[in-house]
Amino acid sequence: MSASKETPNMSCYHGASKPVYVDEELLQEAVLEQGLQDQAERIAKEEGIHYNDALRLSLEYRNIRRIDHLWEFTSLTKLNLNNNFIKKMEGLNHLVNLTWLNLSFNNIEKIEGLEGLQKLEVLKLSNNRISFVENMDNLVELTILCLANNLLQQLNNVVYLRRFKKLFTLNIEGNPIPEESCEDKYLIFIAAYFQQLKFLNNIFLNEDIRNRAHIKYNLDIEEMNQGELQRQQAVEENRKQEAELQRHEDAFVEQMNGSHLYNNIFQNDTEADKLHCLPGVDELLEVFEKNITDLCNQLFDVGLAEHKRREAEISLFFQRNEADVTKHQRIAFNRLTDFEKQHKQRIKELQELIDAKERKSQVDNCHKEINLLCYNLMTVEFQLYSHMEETIRKFDNNISEMTSSFSETAQGIFVHCRELEESHHKSIQQIANTTVEMVAKGESEDELPDDVRMLFLDKNTVTDTLAASHDNHVQTINDRETQLVTRAEAWKVALIKGIEDTELRRNRMRIADIHRYADYLRGQLEKFQ
Repeated sequence: MSASKETPNMSCYHGASKPVYVDEELLQEAVLEQGLQDQAERIAKEEGIHYNDALRLSLEYRNIRRIDHLWEFTSLTKLNLNNNFIKKMEGLNHLVNLTWLNLSFNNIEKIEGLEGLQKLEVLKLSNNRISFVENMDNLVELTILCLANNLLQQLNNVVYLRRFKKLFTLNIEGNPIPEESCEDKYLIFIAAYFQQLKFLNNIFLNEDIRNRAHIKYNLDIEEMNQGELQRQQAVEENRKQEAELQRHEDAFVEQMNGSHLYNNIFQNDTEADKLHCLPGVDELLEVFEKNITDLCNQLFDVGLAEHKRREAEISLFFQRNEADVTKHQRIAFNRLTDFEKQHKQRIKELQELIDAKERKSQVDNCHKEINLLCYNLMTVEFQLYSHMEETIRKFDNNISEMTSSFSETAQGIFVHCRELEESHHKSIQQIANTTVEMVAKGESEDELPDDVRMLFLDKNTVTDTLAASHDNHVQTINDRETQLVTRAEAWKVALIKGIEDTELRRNRMRIADIHRYADYLRGQLEKFQ
């Protein structure tokens, strides 16, 4: 290829430093070096570094052997780990906000551990030992991929990257791909199979290259496009089905539509199968199945409707919650802005004061203003927390009422199901009693199979068998009812607890921030005392 290759910087491979792991000390040093200055540095050193606030982290040339201790960097968007000793791509999956990742000049042999990086746009893996392109399905936002100077040997494997519709820059130069010996074939192949790609190995894929690619590979591309379209349609259909099933489960009415409950009632009921040959039983079963299915469909429809109501209530709650928090944050921000303007002026006046007595008086005044600021900010936070407690209480009442109402409706429908089972059981008993009498008189010897006739030789045995079957049927209905009611209640409890815990964490973090800021302000005054 005519494009220039990157020259690897091998300094980290020949240095005297011993390979290390990413640990707490290394991360604190890196974060302090790269992102914390003045006030932020002081707070970080005294109160602890908040890794979840870091947006960028560079750990190049650190002789790192293993990626670790990054689980707190949830806001990180850019991570540079090039020129290290890393062998395995791990410890990255939770960096869900990452958009830029550089792991070039390491010893990586396999692409893996990227499932959670759905926002990743730039991935640099040049100068490693990668032999196969794989495990990148979730990188839907990928636009730039660098795999230069690895061990890729099959150009057809690179076609895997066609799934990334936003990919416009690809660098696979310096790999032992046989087709690379023929630059024209190499370019034409990639240009044909990657119609959205703009640059390959730093070469612009111009119109002439595109035309030649279309002529040579047109039929192959059409066939591949058709296959991909069919697979995509199948995946989309499967996704829709899974989403619909999840909706049913979230509504607590999964498998309540259709005859699922009826089938479960008679599952493994071998004695019931023997009754099918009795006159009138098939008709009874048809009626029973229809009636049970109608009740189940009724419950299914009610469940979906109630789920929609609950979702609307939850959405409204979070909208109001966000509005309330924003409102109180604006009030706190205005008070903080007013304070800072006045505080800067007070600090300026302090710097100009020479008389120790006057300076002490001004410092005391500053402390009073800081205390007043703390009181004002705490008051705003207390008002918000109290308001949120009341809002959550009302929301809890609403959701509890909805959940209880749905559970009561479901329980009423299950009562009807048990009534149908009781009526069906009595009808079967009548037919069974008649059959016992016929068998006793020898009137149905030619009409019944031997195993069925043996069952009806003793009336007590028939009665016990039917009673056990009836009990099992009722138990199946009861179990489904219990499952629905229990899950609905557990969901409600978990929802409210999650909201309460989230609000409590927010409140505690806010109070800690206020105290931390006040301590910082007081620290500023120490040099004047």
